[in-house]
Amino acid sequence: MTTQQLTPYPRQQLAAQPIGYWTGAAYREVVGRIRKELATESLTQPHWWILNHVAASPAHWTRSELAAKLTRYDDQGTDFTEVFDDLANRGWTTEDATDTATLTLTEAGEAGRVRAKERNLRAHEQTHAGITEEEYVAALDVLRRVIANLGGDSDLPE
Repeated sequence: MTTQQLTPYPRQQLAAQPIGYWTGAAYREVVGRIRKELATESLTQPHWWILNHVAASPAHWTRSELAAKLTRYDDQGTDFTEVFDDLANRGWTTEDATDTATLTLTEAGEAGRVRAKERNLRAHEQTHAGITEEEYVAALDVLRRVIANLGGDSDLPE
C-alpha cells in the first residue's frame, strides 16, 4: 500500500494550526471510510458496535443495556430499536426467552460480523500506512491529553 506524500511545512506553521480543524478532518475521513466499508453489508456503525459487543459477551446484553452503553458513541441520533430489529429480522441476532431477553449472535450474524471486520481491517491498514506504532501511540496520547485538558473522558472506550 502506498502512502501519499505530505507537503512539508515549517514547524512553527504546523504548531499554529487549530487542532479542532484537524481532529474534525481526521474524524470525517476515518469514520467516512469505516462507514463506507460497513455499507457494503448494509450496516451502520451502530450495527457494528452491537455485533461486536454481543459476540464478545453472548447472552449478556439486553437491548436496553446495550443501547444505553452505545448511545455515548453515536453522533447520528440513531434509533437503536430499529438497529436491533434489523439485526433480528436478518436472522443475525436472537433473544433468549427469559425475562432478561439477552442477545446472542446466530451463525449468520457471526459470518456477517467477520465479513465486516475484514473490510474494516483493510480501512485500518490504510489509516495506519506509513505510521509507526510509536507515532500512532504518541498521537493518541496527545489527543487524550487535549480531551483531559478540556475536562473530557480521556480513558479508553470499553
